[in-house]
Amino acid sequence: MSTTASKIAQDAAPTLRHASDELLQSASHAVDSTRSYANDALDKAEDKVRELRGNVDPVVDMLASKAQKLARQSLDIAAEAKDRAQQSLSRAAGATTRYVAEQPLRSVLIAAAVGAGVALLISSARTRNRNRY
Repeated sequence: MSTTASKIAQDAAPTLRHASDELLQSASHAVDSTRSYANDALDKAEDKVRELRGNVDPVVDMLASKAQKLARQSLDIAAEAKDRAQQSLSRAAGATTRYVAEQPLRSVLIAAAVGAGVALLISSARTRNRNRY
């Protein structure tokens, strides 16, 4: 039984690694997309500010400049948060892989319990949706 559990755990490790890599990649794409969208919006706003600059009161110009600076700082903070999330997910993936290799039987039991819980939730949700109508 231990050999079978070890085999299952070894087979599950690449799947777990792949899933965590996909999650990390999705998060990275989401942050990059958001950053690109925000940069485009900032560029458009900056162009508009330049266009109106001749008519703008110096106080309003200063406020617009501060708002742009704050927006850029927010984007930098978001990029740093993305980097921290990537590092955290990488550490978690490594720890998961090590745990599966060191505790194959427990890993299989945990995976089975989680799978049963997810199946129960899905079944419960479907039953609830059917009873609504």
